[in-house]
Amino acid sequence: QVQLVESGGGLVQAGGSLRLSCAASGRVSNINNMGWYRQAPGKQRGLVAIITSGGSTNYADSVKGRFTISRDNAKNTVYLEMNSLKPEDTAVYYCNAFVNWRDHWGQGTQVTVSS
Repeated sequence: QVQLVESGGGLVQAGGSLRLSCAASGRVSNINNMGWYRQAPGKQRGLVAIITSGGSTNYADSVKGRFTISRDNAKNTVYLEMNSLKPEDTAVYYCNAFVNWRDHWGQGTQVTVSS
């Protein structure tokens, strides 16, 4: 069984930075796309950033230039470096990965940006 374990959320002031990590554990034989989604209260979950196994990336317009997604294939881990954080970035951030030809989600980590 595969699990995605996230870490790195927390409370930060506007303009600050946070780094999220998500590691896939268990019987991992193949990982394709990895990404981050977020869900704010009263809103639908939406894509933040995604990275392919080859390293190609795609970002939501709202985070371009501020967030950077990366991955360490040797560690089965994806990262999200978040800079210049804004109060509107406040949400639960979920890791997503296509592992062993199936879609998997992390449990979510809260990111709160105070003004």
